[in-house]
Amino acid sequence: MKKNNNTKMSSIIIVDDHPVVASGIQQLIDREPDMKVIASSPDADTALRLIEKDEPDILVVDISLKGTTNGIELIKGLKKRYPKIKCIVLSMHDESLYAERAIKAGARGYVMKNDLMDNIIKALRTVIKGNLYLSEDMTSRLIHNVVTKSSDDEYALVQTLSDREFELFRYISEGKKTGDIAKLMNISIKTVEAHKLRIKTKLNIANSAELTHYAIEWKHRRGSL
Repeated sequence: MKKNNNTKMSSIIIVDDHPVVASGIQQLIDREPDMKVIASSPDADTALRLIEKDEPDILVVDISLKGTTNGIELIKGLKKRYPKIKCIVLSMHDESLYAERAIKAGARGYVMKNDLMDNIIKALRTVIKGNLYLSEDMTSRLIHNVVTKSSDDEYALVQTLSDREFELFRYISEGKKTGDIAKLMNISIKTVEAHKLRIKTKLNIANSAELTHYAIEWKHRRGSL
C-alpha cells in the first residue's frame, strides 16, 4: 500500500479483545504518515481470516485473547504460514514472564501496556527496520538468561512447559483458583486439572498445594531478577 509521494505505507492489524485499547492504538498509529491500521480483531480466529484476506505487514497482538488461542500461539502459527508478517506482542504482564517466550514464538517486539502510549510507535519503527524491540532492562535479562540458564535448574524446568501450560502456571502464580482459571482460559475444569497434572510431572512436584507455592515463589524470584 503506497501514498502518492511514494512513501511505503506499512499495513497493520491489531489483535486485542479490549476495544478501547485497540482504538487507542489505532489513533496513535494512524497519526503516522507511513503506517495505517487496516483492521482489528478481538480473537485469533477472526485475526486469521483478516490476515488471509489482507496479509498485513505487521500484527500487533495482545497475549490474552478471547477464545482458546492466546497471542503467542497465534504468532507461532503465523510464523510458518506467513513468515513475512512481523509481530509485536502487547501485554499487561511484566516482560520477565513472557518476553522470551514471545520472541522464541516468532515475535519481533514486546511492549507492556502500561508503556504503550510512549513506546508503540518506537517499537513499530524498530521492527519495520528489521530489528528486535525490547526494553533495555529486558535485553539485559535475556542476556543474563542465556549466560546462566544452563546452571539454572528451575529456569530450565519452567521452560519445558508449553505456552498453554505456562499460561495456566502464571494464573496459579497469581493465586487464582481452578474454576477461575477455567473461565479465563475458556476451557473446562477437567482440562485445567489435566494441564496441572502435566505441569506437576514436568516440574517434579507432588501435589497441587506444592505447585501453588512453587508458582508464587517462582514469580517472585523471576520478577526480582
